[in-house]
Amino acid sequence: MDILWITIGIILLIIGIIGCILPIIPGQAISYFSLLMLQLTKKAPFNENFLVIMALIMVGVTIMDYVVPIYGTKKFGGTKKGLWGSTIGLIFGIIILPFMGIVIGPFGILGIILGPFAGAYIGESMAGRDSKTALRAAFGSFIGFLAGTMMKLAYSIIVACYFFSNI
Repeated sequence: MDILWITIGIILLIIGIIGCILPIIPGQAISYFSLLMLQLTKKAPFNENFLVIMALIMVGVTIMDYVVPIYGTKKFGGTKKGLWGSTIGLIFGIIILPFMGIVIGPFGILGIILGPFAGAYIGESMAGRDSKTALRAAFGSFIGFLAGTMMKLAYSIIVACYFFSNI
């Protein structure tokens, strides 16, 4: 039975790390569940305090993932339209472009990177901002998106380290 829990845990880790990059999947939460799968083995390597602390960190990272892009956009002079444009651009870059055959394979990452940037720029332009201001806000949105992604990825990699060191 332990092999089943470990296998499920590894699958969850892989999905979790992918989910850190694709905002549709809650990567850090899925990564956390891999620790719970390992806890179901006969060894049960973690104590309750550790699991609670890791859960609280996961919740904190999740909250920060929403706050940091907003902060980045506002810090660089963005508006709500720029933030909405960034979100729509991200969805467009991840979901719609691959279905249209425009961005496929390893170039799909371009949709993830350029989608929020282009969306924020278009949103700021629609808000009546000049090109320089719109570009600056788009850059802030992009930096915020990257920071949130890096936080999630760091958490999931730390979880993976705990997982594999306790198998």
